[in-house]
Amino acid sequence: MGIYALRKLLYGLAVMAGVVAVVFVLFNILPGDPARMTMGQRSDVQSLEAVRKEFGLDKSKPVQFFLYVNDLSPISVHENTPENQEKYSYVKLFKIGADAWVLKKPYLRRSYQTKRDVTTILSETVPNTFVLALTAMIFATIIGVFLGVLSAVYRGTWIDKAANMFAILGISAPAFFAGIIIAWFFGFVLSDYTGLNMSGSLFSYDPFEGEVMTLRNLWLPMITLGLRPLAIIVQLTRSAMLDVLSQDYIRTARAKGLSRKTIIYKHALKNALNPVITAISGWFASLLAGSFFVEYIFGYNGLGRTTVYALEMSDFPVVMGSILFIAFVFVVVNILVDLLYAWIDPRVKLA
Repeated sequence: MGIYALRKLLYGLAVMAGVVAVVFVLFNILPGDPARMTMGQRSDVQSLEAVRKEFGLDKSKPVQFFLYVNDLSPISVHENTPENQEKYSYVKLFKIGADAWVLKKPYLRRSYQTKRDVTTILSETVPNTFVLALTAMIFATIIGVFLGVLSAVYRGTWIDKAANMFAILGISAPAFFAGIIIAWFFGFVLSDYTGLNMSGSLFSYDPFEGEVMTLRNLWLPMITLGLRPLAIIVQLTRSAMLDVLSQDYIRTARAKGLSRKTIIYKHALKNALNPVITAISGWFASLLAGSFFVEYIFGYNGLGRTTVYALEMSDFPVVMGSILFIAFVFVVVNILVDLLYAWIDPRVKLA
């Protein structure tokens, strides 16, 4: 098991290394001058050169890549100065001349626009996105399992057909299209009845109470983000339930005179949830990444909205930091799921 875990960890590190390389190359060949975007179109040459030197944009691309990897690496080499100590918050391992090998958290650099640390910006927005993704997954799981069970139990009836139609629509409709329709219909047309807004974030500012949580702004983006996983969970639950309900032990339970409710929820559903749990573990990381358009449509202050705005302003450190964070979440979730499978079924390690 230890060797299997180590192999998965090395695989994850290789994936992250590839993502870092692709992200750096991609955002260093895009058109646009970050220095000019920061200083404005009418800035003088001396100011532009000062900004380029401050952010290391005056160096060659290979040197920029090396410095970027050095900043991201938990173990790296930096000049042992008080400025670097404050900047990286490192623990010095050992010294080599003027430089030192240090242990630190990954440094995602600073925003071109606000000059704030990207880590600070992400720490302010990631919790909002996490809440949105978590509530969307809970919504999709509860409603999806319920509809899937109904569809399997009432197979061939109008309930089954309606659930299948809903699942097809949920899978087919893109998130940005569904978001626009949901925002317009429930946040504008029916706003007097629903009390919901077309846009708004999880936290809003009240002139008397300061920053307050506004849960009603979570409903529409939560439903929009959860539609697609909901539709897939409906189909997975239906398929698994139909397979379980045809098993011999279910017929035995019926022959013993157990109630229909007991057979469905205690015996059948319990054994049909394995593929659903697998889907949930994979979808949660996808929802974190899929929230980009949803947050932008609803004006929800999260990681996706921040990244889109940063891309519009050519604030590449923020965009690169967001992408690396999402990639890291995907890698960690996949490793944990693989280890969980190996722990449950030892045959996985032999594959």
